[in-house]
Amino acid sequence: MEHLLLEWLKEYGYIVLFAWSILEGEIGLIMAGIMSHTGDMFLPIALLVGALGGFVGDQIYFYIGRFNKRYIHNQLHTHRRKFAIAHLLIKKYGWPIIFVQRYMIGMRTAIPMAIGLTKYSGKKFAFINFISALFWASATIIPAYYFGAEILNALKWGKAHWYFAVPLLIIIIGGIILTFRRIENNLLEKRRVRQTR
Repeated sequence: MEHLLLEWLKEYGYIVLFAWSILEGEIGLIMAGIMSHTGDMFLPIALLVGALGGFVGDQIYFYIGRFNKRYIHNQLHTHRRKFAIAHLLIKKYGWPIIFVQRYMIGMRTAIPMAIGLTKYSGKKFAFINFISALFWASATIIPAYYFGAEILNALKWGKAHWYFAVPLLIIIIGGIILTFRRIENNLLEKRRVRQTR
């Protein structure tokens, strides 16, 4: 099964990378960097495809916010917290939040949708989004390309010593999620304080 997946990735790698970058991204970009390191992908094409996928994904979310307000209204019932935080971030930081939202766990879809709900220029959003996508793809694929051998060795070690690797991965991911949750709570608390004054 693992061999079949690797062959599939080698044959359809750019298509998979594009689709993966629309939906999520980072893991697909790291895989693209490793595959560029092994010669199964061409680095400049992988960078362009990854960036285009990220760009298209955020454009889709932006235009969902712009033209499908009923969908957003339905989402508010289940994701009210995320949209509240997205609104606060946009209000506080303006356009730079478009640039950094790709790195914010749990906010990648909420922020473009929230911006789409405003009167923010679609052309301006697309321009900043494209520059951001290029930077995002480069900042992830290039290190994975240069450190491909080390990453592959770490993956082999993790496969052989899964009983150490799995708890370590859970701790790292849990720590990142907790950090972002604290930042979100601080933002919401500051808003509550301002509203009670």
